[in-house]
Amino acid sequence: MQFQWLPATCGLILFLLVWQLFVVVTGLPPILLPPPTQVAMALWQERLVLCRAVTATFAASMLGLCLSLASGSILAVVFAQSRWLRSAFIPYIVFLQTVPVVAIAPLLITWFGYRFHTVVLVSAIVSLFPVVSNATTGLISVDPLLVDLFRIHGASRWQILIKLRIPNAVRYLVLGLRVSAGLAVIGAIVGELFVGDVISRFAGLGTIINAWQRMVRTDAVIAAIGASTFLGMAVLSIVNLVSTRLLHRWTDSADFEAQG
Repeated sequence: MQFQWLPATCGLILFLLVWQLFVVVTGLPPILLPPPTQVAMALWQERLVLCRAVTATFAASMLGLCLSLASGSILAVVFAQSRWLRSAFIPYIVFLQTVPVVAIAPLLITWFGYRFHTVVLVSAIVSLFPVVSNATTGLISVDPLLVDLFRIHGASRWQILIKLRIPNAVRYLVLGLRVSAGLAVIGAIVGELFVGDVISRFAGLGTIINAWQRMVRTDAVIAAIGASTFLGMAVLSIVNLVSTRLLHRWTDSADFEAQG
């Protein structure tokens, strides 16, 4: 158990060695494919810029994820009240999910300008569908016998929603949130690619990738891509940690004590 990280580490070392060997053997110029040693040097030289960019993208992705969580949960509650509402509006949410984010971002920039909140909005739109879909499924998949039992005891629709449907939907919502976490980071970076360096105060990873690509700094671009991967893994880890603790609140108390 304590050596679970070993295969991944060995795989990374092997990948870097093959990369270095490939560059040396083929003689590719650094402008096309720099060796990992040069990328590591660029990573160190631009560490302050990358740290600020990671912070900005992290803020945009987390705000976008929170926005999609709030709006998606509200939409799920609305859709759970009526089969007609689900049939009427969920197809449009699915349609929005199938539209490439690179097609949405320019339109949002036209409407809202080159601002930080535009990046947040792109992130929220990209990560919205898993929240709506999973939360709606959880709200409507309650055992009908339990619903009848609540009604026999005089529970209103809102009491059934709060005391039965929402607790049942928590685990579904958590699964959707875990999917949305990665999408939120992707949406934030894509939004920054389009917004560009106009919002230099909030220059994120997408912004500096775009700038370094125009400067033909391939080594710095690859370093920024590596930082993006690190950020995505960090966000997923945070969401997994929070969601796991949230799930513990809704599991059987005996199971919770046994795991503790």
